[in-house]
Order: sequence, then C-alpha cells, then structure tokens
Amino acid sequence: MNPTRIALIGDRSTAVRAHERIPEIAGRYDDVDLHWLSTTDLAPAEAAAFDGVWVVPGSPYADEDRVIETIRTARTGGTPLLGTCGGYQHMVLEFARNVVGSRVRHAENPVAGAAAAPGSTALITELACSLKGRSGQVDVVPGSRAAAALGERSFERFHCSFGLTAADAEPLVAAGLLVSGTSPEGEPRVVELPGDAFWLGTAFQPELADAQPHAVIEAFVAAARVRAVRRAAGADVAVVR
Repeated sequence: MNPTRIALIGDRSTAVRAHERIPEIAGRYDDVDLHWLSTTDLAPAEAAAFDGVWVVPGSPYADEDRVIETIRTARTGGTPLLGTCGGYQHMVLEFARNVVGSRVRHAENPVAGAAAAPGSTALITELACSLKGRSGQVDVVPGSRAAAALGERSFERFHCSFGLTAADAEPLVAAGLLVSGTSPEGEPRVVELPGDAFWLGTAFQPELADAQPHAVIEAFVAAARVRAVRRAAGADVAVVR
C-alpha cells in the first residue's frame, strides 16, 4: 500500500508542545508518512508532491512568505490543507491577499512579509482576551465540514493570543470564506472553503486534546488518503479558487 505523505510546515521546536504531540498522534496511523519542512528551507512548489499539507502552530514563522506561498499552492492545487493555530492564521492571510486582494499582515510578525508591504494593515491582531492556555466552546455551523467532524458544539484547547475578528472576517466571507466555527460571542474559531477539496483552519489546537486522534485530524488524514489513492491512479485535478 502506498503511504499517505503529509508535509508538516513549520519551524520545529521542543518548546512548542504541539510539535511534540504531532509525531505521537501520527504514529497511530500505519499508513501516514510525515515530512517536516522548515520554513527557511521550504520550496512552496513541493506542496504538490504531498497528499496533505498541515501548517502547524509555532508562529511567527522564520519565513512567512514561503509559508503563504505554500498555502496558496496547496489551495489552488486542491491538496488537502489543515492549519492549526498559527497555521489557521496564515491560511486566513493567504486567502485575504490572493483571493480578496487585500494588503494585510500578521501583527505578531515584526517584519511583514514582502507580499503584505507596503501600506499593509494588520488582519491577524492581538485578541482582546488571550486564549493562550485556555479551553473554550466552539459553536459550529450545521452542514459544514467542521460540523461533520465536531458536531454542533465542541470544547477545545487554545494556545494563541492572536486571531481574526468577526469584523475583519466580513470581506473574506463576502469572497467565499466560510466561518464555520465561532465562540459563543460570534468570534471566528474555524474557517473553511466550500467544495470538494479539504481546506480547514482552526484557531484551537487539536494536537492538545486528550483523546487522539482528534476528529479534525481524522478528517484531514481521511482526505489525504483519498488524495493518495487518486495520485496513485494518476487522477489529480487542480482546483483553483
């Protein structure tokens, strides 16, 4: 059986708990072959060679531009894409820049990526109430990809101080982004794109859940497996949004 090849995009560090948990979680899958790709050595076109791309926590990334371009490559090529915490934030940035056409940046990054400058505004901003080290409720939109994994309501672990606000999400939603999970106050917690290609970002970190594999990870791996089968059959079709 051909392995399901998944790229982990991020700068691996023992200081990031999620980075320690991911290989343990992946070890539960006999058919999953993980490849860590640091952002400084990343060739964005490599995303097309994998069955799934997971942009992991741990931002700001050493090379934001390469991360954004890798996300774009995965999105336009239909490669299953999962972003958690910092990965979710950069999926939002990529969509805003390349689909909406906005000059936006991540407020956490002291040096904005080249794609955001000049005259950029912060899209991913410091949250009024930090979610670092907290658990919280996520209300999920019925019929969404998130709902298929999480149900109508979920309680998740967060480890972030930055995110997307409901107000800043409005132009993205108008361009096709679905905010499929929110806090009880209506702030974005999960985003996805409609269509067959798996494209999902979570502000929370499913890597930190006690019960593993988390339902979001299960859904991502399932999508990557389908991609692996299609790749073996030579049936890949690019999906451009």
